[in-house]
Amino acid sequence: MKNIRNFCIIAHIDHGKSTLADRLLQVTNTITERDMMDQVLDDMDLEREKGITIKSHAIQINYKHTDTQEYVLNLIDTPGHVDFSYEVSRALAACEGALLLVDATQGIQAQTISNLYLAIENDLEIIPVINKIDMDGAMIDEVEDQIIELIGCKKEDILHASGRTGIGVDTILDGIVNRIPAPKGHPNDPLQALIFDSVFNSFRGIIVYFRIFNGSIKKGDKVKFVSTDQVYEADEIGILKLKMMEKQEVTCGNVGYIITGIKNAKEVRVGDTITLADTPTKEIIKGFQEVKPMVFAGIFPVNTDDFEELRDCMDKLQLNDASLTYELETSKALGFGFRCGFLGMLHMEIIQERLEREFNQTVITTVPNVSFIAHTTKGEKIIVNNPTEFPDPVKTERIEEPYIRAQIITKPDYIGNIMTLCLTKRGMLINQSYLTTTRVELIFEIPLTEIVFDFYDKLKSQTRGYASFDYTPIGYRDSDIVKMDILLNGDKVDALSALIHRSKGQEFGRKLCEKLKELVPRQQFQIAIQAAIGAKVLARENISAIRKDVTAKCYGGDISRKRKLLEKQKEGKKRMRQIGNVEIPQEAFLAVLKLDE
Repeated sequence: MKNIRNFCIIAHIDHGKSTLADRLLQVTNTITERDMMDQVLDDMDLEREKGITIKSHAIQINYKHTDTQEYVLNLIDTPGHVDFSYEVSRALAACEGALLLVDATQGIQAQTISNLYLAIENDLEIIPVINKIDMDGAMIDEVEDQIIELIGCKKEDILHASGRTGIGVDTILDGIVNRIPAPKGHPNDPLQALIFDSVFNSFRGIIVYFRIFNGSIKKGDKVKFVSTDQVYEADEIGILKLKMMEKQEVTCGNVGYIITGIKNAKEVRVGDTITLADTPTKEIIKGFQEVKPMVFAGIFPVNTDDFEELRDCMDKLQLNDASLTYELETSKALGFGFRCGFLGMLHMEIIQERLEREFNQTVITTVPNVSFIAHTTKGEKIIVNNPTEFPDPVKTERIEEPYIRAQIITKPDYIGNIMTLCLTKRGMLINQSYLTTTRVELIFEIPLTEIVFDFYDKLKSQTRGYASFDYTPIGYRDSDIVKMDILLNGDKVDALSALIHRSKGQEFGRKLCEKLKELVPRQQFQIAIQAAIGAKVLARENISAIRKDVTAKCYGGDISRKRKLLEKQKEGKKRMRQIGNVEIPQEAFLAVLKLDE
């Protein structure tokens, strides 16, 4: 046990976590040259295409140290994007140490700081590493000073490396062995293992990844999942190399997997404790905090008959991504579907992509929004996750909306642009401090609704990509939130309703009506598109009717003949308008997200 080290790699986006993981695997010969490729641990097509890590990936490395001893290193590579910080918190729960990577050309960014705080909360040993030292724009001395200021370590504690060329990888391995503590645990105690991830395999059922804190587990053992109280037989256990490697026993302190033939996704919970059925443990491992979704959107099947299939797919997806939450929802326009909670817009995009790729599901996604708290005149408290749940304004005393504290780190040149952007988003500047002469930290308090759609993209374009952004929720505050309905020919389309601040209503309504005018196909009758708050219409656009020339066959003769035909057409259009239905294309639902383009 004293020769086991469990560690993960944490850093901001694009600071080179996956590339360094590649080099560590290459230097220790964990992976043959034949299997070697860039981002070797990222096994999803999506990850490779976008060049980002979405899931945490665990792998075991065997390393022969200079002191001639063999060490087992369990590495967990983590995502860097703020939307997947939940993945990071789970990876940290299974480790004793963390490599904190900082890009030598960019220095410390927002996510570096927030991931570091997560690691410190979990009492992990932090090894600071400056990556990309071979780049032309590397500011090694500057970045060293930033790290010393942030962590309070000595200069000689900071390691230098380059994930691309492999410089300094040996010193990192040496640092892992010497500085990260071995797992504390008692091999002879009852089994106590923490589930930190799970994945669905269509042939084997659910594969559960765990980290053993006390005791050990053998093949054929009867194991019990504490939160569900179910007992299963360990059909197969093993450790995680590039592929799964079967073992007869996984001992204390190790990271491994177990297959028990579970088919039902509800029976496995991430953060649960596994123990033996005969000698159960008295203590349950404190798992991770419950995930708090930030953004809510409805996901509906295009064809209503595919609902059951979509439900199965959601279950399987939730196994692999514990930060996805969902419940049933019905809509007049779209039929049965799910109300899903995501950690951010990128997370929502990824889920949509994965449903299409991995499960061949074509889905419609409604307008994303956040959850509000409505206080009624009777003193009740209602959580409003979607516009249809919004209570009657007459019976509502006040509405609270969620606020976040945003931390933005940027160059001083862009302070003006960021200020303008945040103030248009109803933000308040709390603090401004210079970290160095070339880097400034701005702290804002902004309503979460305002950052859901396009805040991140705008921030990047306003600062030419030099700003980094991180946020933490800070609770709810009173606000003037109203429900905006979109009406087509006087009928409400509930899937296009949105909850919005009253000051933004006029502008949002006008843009949306203009956009829908472009997208809704023309009919034989006139269509009126209206945006309304309650009974007050704020914006209106008309789609004119496709007109058939009924007088084409009349040439010459009396005008009354033509008039008669035109009157008849007019009556027909009137009648059609009363009974005619308007089909809304899928693009219309997505258009709401891209209003500013």
